[in-house]
Amino acid sequence: MGILLGLLTALSWGSSDLLARFATRKIGTLSAMLYMQSIGFLLLTLALPSLGGLGHLADGSGWTPWAWGIVAGVINTFATLAMYRSFEIGKLSVVAPVSASYPALTMLLAAATGEHLGPLRFMGLVLILLGVVIVARGEEVPGDANPLDEKTYPGKRHLGVGWALLSALGFGFLFWILGTRAIPAVGSAQTVWLVRLTSAALTAVVILFWRQPISVPRADAKWLVLGMGILDTSAYVLNSYGLRLEQVSVVTVLSSLYGAVTVGLAAALLKEKISRVQLAGVVAIFVGIASITW
Repeated sequence: MGILLGLLTALSWGSSDLLARFATRKIGTLSAMLYMQSIGFLLLTLALPSLGGLGHLADGSGWTPWAWGIVAGVINTFATLAMYRSFEIGKLSVVAPVSASYPALTMLLAAATGEHLGPLRFMGLVLILLGVVIVARGEEVPGDANPLDEKTYPGKRHLGVGWALLSALGFGFLFWILGTRAIPAVGSAQTVWLVRLTSAALTAVVILFWRQPISVPRADAKWLVLGMGILDTSAYVLNSYGLRLEQVSVVTVLSSLYGAVTVGLAAALLKEKISRVQLAGVVAIFVGIASITW
């Protein structure tokens, strides 16, 4: 069951990330993030009574569950902001696999805290890291779907890769904390609820601190952010339940296959093209992800 939940998580996240690509380019990264987190929080608040209520957050367990949930929320905020920024300025078929490489770090942390890391999984880690390096090199590709001006952005071939790497680093720590600390202390749906609350509040603080305008989504953008909120929150809930039923490293890797979903959708709907070198890097990432599931 945990494996099925991991795969459903990948499908939900991959679809949400495609919507995020359009939303961030219409209303900006911060606005898209704020709307997505707020919608997810409101929807989950309505559903929480049927998912066990506040659980350990309100059963006298003290401040520890709140602390772990808030820590996870803070990490999630900056990791998601970095990912959305990479979607806004980068090529989706390149930055999505890089951001999805976070299981390498999660697995290393899990191995350091007791989970077994065999030879095949070690080889998978090497492939993931190698693939990230290849993709990060970048290469000019005719027919690039990214509309940004190369004169304004001379390093266009590298756009978004740095943000995607920061995102992978943040998510690597996040899912280790979720699987080993937050969810056992807080509960599955309750952890996601607290993460959404923290992320929405922190995003609003970032917007106010940097004095950034909040874009009001037009009719088409409203459906995009609503879809993001539903799909992304559903993915987190599915992933959280999966982490309770299966090894942290296994569920994390399966859920990270959202990168394959995003790449497939980008190729089919956006007609994005990538170079052969970058394609080899993307393949290496996904082969590495598949290797560490065994």
